[in-house]
Amino acid sequence: MKRQIMLLSACTVALLSACSSNTRIANEVYAPAAKNELRAPATPLVTIDPYTSAWSFADRLNEESVRHWTGRNFPLLGSLRVDGVSYRFMGADKVEVTPVIGTAASGLWEATYTFGQPEGEWTAVDYEAKGWKTGKAAFGTDDNPYRSTPWQDGDIWVRRSFDWPEGTDKEDLFLQYSHDDNIELYINGKQVAVTGNGLDYDLLKEIPQEVANTLKPTGNILAAHCRNNGGGAYVDMGIMKKVKRGDTFDNKAIQTATTVMPTQTYYTFECGPVELDLIFTAPMLMDDLEAMTAPYNYITYQARSLDGRTHEVQLYLEATPQWAVNTTDQPVTFEKIEKDGYVYLKTGSVDQEVLGKKGDDVRIDWGYFYLSAAQSPDVTVAIDEYYAAKKAFMSDGRLSGKADNVSPDMEKQMTVLAYSDNLGKVNGKTVSGHLLIGYDDLYAIQYFNDNRMAYWKHDGQTDIFDAFAKGQKEYAGMMKRCADFDRQLMQETTAAGGQKYAELCALAYRQAISAHKLVTDKEGNLLFLSKENFSNGSIGTVDITYPSAPMFLCYNPELLKGMMNPIFYYSESGRWNKPFPSHDVGTYPQANGQTYGGDMPVEESGNMLILATAIATIEGNADYAAKHWDVLTTWADYLKKEGLDPDNQLCTDDFAGHFAHNTNLSIKAIMGVAGYGKMAGMLGKKEIADSYLATAREMAGKWIAMAKDGDHYKLTFDKSGTWSQKYNLVWDRLLDLNIFPSEIAETETAYYKTRQNKYGLPLDNREDYTKSDWILWSACLTGNTADFETFMLPVWKYANETTSRVPLSDWHYTSDGTQRGFQARSVVGGYYMRLLEKRLKRK
Repeated sequence: MKRQIMLLSACTVALLSACSSNTRIANEVYAPAAKNELRAPATPLVTIDPYTSAWSFADRLNEESVRHWTGRNFPLLGSLRVDGVSYRFMGADKVEVTPVIGTAASGLWEATYTFGQPEGEWTAVDYEAKGWKTGKAAFGTDDNPYRSTPWQDGDIWVRRSFDWPEGTDKEDLFLQYSHDDNIELYINGKQVAVTGNGLDYDLLKEIPQEVANTLKPTGNILAAHCRNNGGGAYVDMGIMKKVKRGDTFDNKAIQTATTVMPTQTYYTFECGPVELDLIFTAPMLMDDLEAMTAPYNYITYQARSLDGRTHEVQLYLEATPQWAVNTTDQPVTFEKIEKDGYVYLKTGSVDQEVLGKKGDDVRIDWGYFYLSAAQSPDVTVAIDEYYAAKKAFMSDGRLSGKADNVSPDMEKQMTVLAYSDNLGKVNGKTVSGHLLIGYDDLYAIQYFNDNRMAYWKHDGQTDIFDAFAKGQKEYAGMMKRCADFDRQLMQETTAAGGQKYAELCALAYRQAISAHKLVTDKEGNLLFLSKENFSNGSIGTVDITYPSAPMFLCYNPELLKGMMNPIFYYSESGRWNKPFPSHDVGTYPQANGQTYGGDMPVEESGNMLILATAIATIEGNADYAAKHWDVLTTWADYLKKEGLDPDNQLCTDDFAGHFAHNTNLSIKAIMGVAGYGKMAGMLGKKEIADSYLATAREMAGKWIAMAKDGDHYKLTFDKSGTWSQKYNLVWDRLLDLNIFPSEIAETETAYYKTRQNKYGLPLDNREDYTKSDWILWSACLTGNTADFETFMLPVWKYANETTSRVPLSDWHYTSDGTQRGFQARSVVGGYYMRLLEKRLKRK
C-alpha cells in the first residue's frame, strides 16, 4: 500500500497574546481533595480503557518517558518556558547516545556471575565474589541477540568490572540495559534502575550525577540481579553518553509533590521562579456511565510566581503517534481539524484494520488519537518533526505551525502533535489552562461476531467531536464533581479501614475501571468486558470479574451485571453447553467464545452464583438472578455434585497449577450452593431455599472434618501440614449465609498471623508469593478491625516500597516485595472488600 499523509487543512499559527496584563487568572484553583502519602509503583496519568492508558513508572514525572501499562513508550512531553528558559516537567526527550562502556552489541564483555543467592553486599566495589563463575555477556536464553552465556531458570547475579576511559567526562550519562524479567542494576553499589516483569531491549535510564561522580579511573562495578519468572531470560548492560543537540528539553523542573486521588493525579513542580501544578483527570464516575466511558481525559495546568515577581510564561505539551499504533514500524497519518471553536490534532495508523488484533501485550492500531483545545489567540498547535517543534518553542515560546514537515514513518522521522499556551505575565495569582486528549476507537469490541461501538457512541449517534465538545463545556463542573467524589471516597474508605487503606483504594480505583470496556449488545444490555492484562489477554474472564467485584458492588452493581451478562448469554444461547460457566468469552477485544485452554468448573460456577447472591443482597431483591434462574440452577446442581471435594482442576489461582482436593475451592462451592438457596428464598421458593441451604450446611460439616489440621485448616483435604488463605469464606459472613461456625474464620486468622512476611501473607504454603487482592479479602474474615489492619498494612508497604515499578501488580513475593507477574489488572477492585463489608453490615 502506498503510504500517504492526510492533512485536511494546513496548520496555522495564532499569534501569541501581546497583552500587558494577564486576563486569565484562574477562577478556581484545583488541589487534591485529600492526602495520599503512598508512593505508587506506577502513577496513573491517562486512564480510559485497556488501550488508551498512560502511566509514569518513575517517582518523578520527568525522569523517564510516559508509558502504556504494558511498559511500551506512550510519550507525553511537557515543558514550561519561564522568561526564555525551558523546564521539562513531564516525560523524557528521545536521546541519541554513544557507547562509553558498551553493551554486548559493541563486543562481548566479561563478568562474574552466580545463580545462587550471594551473601553480603554483592553490589559493592570491594565485594569478593568467591565461588562466582566467569563468563561472557550477554546472559540468557538462546532466543536473544548477543547471548553468550546460557541462563534460563531462577535468578542470576552479575558483576561487571570496568575502567573509566581517560578524558571522558561524567556528564549526561545513561545506563543502557536489556532484561527478561525483573531486574535491578547498580553502579558502584548505588541503585540506578529497577524494571519489572517483561522483556525489553536497550532501555535507557539517566544516571544521577551523584552516582556518576563515583566513577573512578579503575575498579568500577556495574552489577545486576535479574529474576526469570518463566520463559525467556536475558541480561545485558552498559553505560552510554548523551549526544548533545541543543534542541531537546535538557533542563528539568524540580518535582515537589505527587498525589494520587481516585479520579485525579496531581503533580507540583518548581520551574525556576514559577510553580506549576499539573492535574490529570479521568471523569470515571460510576453513577454516570456517560462520564465514566468518555473517550477523553483532561490535563489541567496552573502556574504562579514563587518570588513575588512577574514572569513571562509559556507551556508546551506534545504527544506522538505511538498512542495509535502497536509498534513504531507501522505507518501513520496526521490531520489538523478546526471545528466549532475547537482545534483537534489527530493521528492514526494507515492500515486501519479495525478489531484486527487480539492478545495480551498489544496496543490498539485502529481508530485515532486526538489532542484538542479551545481555539484562542494564546494557543498554538503544530504537527511537526520531533526536534523542530521543540526548537521553535524554546526559541520564542511559539510553535512553527507547520503541517508539511511530517512523515508516515516513525522510525525514519518521529512527528509530534504539539500544543503551546502563552500564559502571559504570571505573578502570585494562579493562571491556568487545560486541554483534552483521547481516542476514537471506531469499534471497540467484537461480540460474537458483531462489532460493537463504545458505550459513549450510542450506536453511532454521538461522534468524537460531539464527545470532546461536551467534555469542554462540562470541564469546570466535571472537575468539581471528580473532586467531590474523591473526597467522599477517601473519607468513606478511611472510616472503613484507616488512612493507608484509603490510599490503596485511591490507587486501585482507575486501574480497576480502565481495565474494562463498556459496550452494549443489540438489545441494549450492558457488557462491561475486562481485559486480563499481562495474564493471557482473555476478555470477560469470570475469575477476573470475581475478585474485582467488591468495588463495583459498592459503586454500581449494574457494571457487575455487565461483567456477568456475556457469561450468562454464552450458556443460555447454547453456544456453551457444559454444566458450568466458561472461563472467558474470548481474547480481547474479540469476544467470540472461550479461548482459554482449560476449564475451571467449580471455580466459575461458584463465582457466578456468589456474585449473583451479592447483587441480590446489595439490591435487596433477586430480580437479576430470576432472569437467569435456569442456568443458575444448572450450576448450583453441578456444585452440589462436584464441589465438596473438587477433582484435579484449576482454580482462579491457576498460575499455581492443577491440583485436587482444594479446600478453599470447596468453600467456594459451598458458598455457591448456599447463595443459590438464599436467592431462592428471596424469590419465594421456600422449599428450594430450605433444601439448598441444608445441603450447604451438610457440605460445611464434612468440610470441617476433612480439612481440620490442628490449629488451622489444610490446603488440600489429603495433605496434612499444609495451609492456604481461605479468602472465599469471607462471603459467609458478608452475605449472612452463616453456613460455617465463626470459629473457622477466627482459627484461620490466628494461624495466618504466624505465617505473614514483611510484604504480606503468602497465598499458601507452597510458595513465597501472594495475591494482594486475596489478602484484603482474608483480612475481612473475622470483621475485626485489628485483624484487618494486621493484614492490610503489609500490602500498603508492598505498594509503597516495591522495586517493581509497574501499574500495581496483584501477584508479588512477600519476602522482598518484587513482582511475580501480572500488572494493571482490574482485580485490585477487590481491595474494596472492607468497604463492601461496611456497606453490607449497614443494610
